[in-house]
Amino acid sequence: MNSKLIKEEKELEKSFFSIFITTFTTIFIAELGDKTQIATLMLSAESGKPIIVFIGSSLALISSSLVGVLIGKWLSKKITPSKFEFFTGFLMISISLFLAYDITSKYL
Repeated sequence: MNSKLIKEEKELEKSFFSIFITTFTTIFIAELGDKTQIATLMLSAESGKPIIVFIGSSLALISSSLVGVLIGKWLSKKITPSKFEFFTGFLMISISLFLAYDITSKYL
């Protein structure tokens, strides 16, 4: 009985750690060189108050992440994961086609 409980705890820890590391890495890499990071750099340089800029930008990122998490939780109750994957894929392809058209129409 104890070995089963220990195994379940290890699986839970592994799951938490795995999700945490995946999320951290994905968001960290996505934000590198992003306009948010450039804006934060500019605000810090202009204000001369990097701690205040750090606190403000951190709270902003936490708040926007919270919105994403809450909407994701709500969507997970409304539609199946396969439908969600389809719609997000369709949306990404649609945006890509629109941007490609927009760029080619301006420069060709």
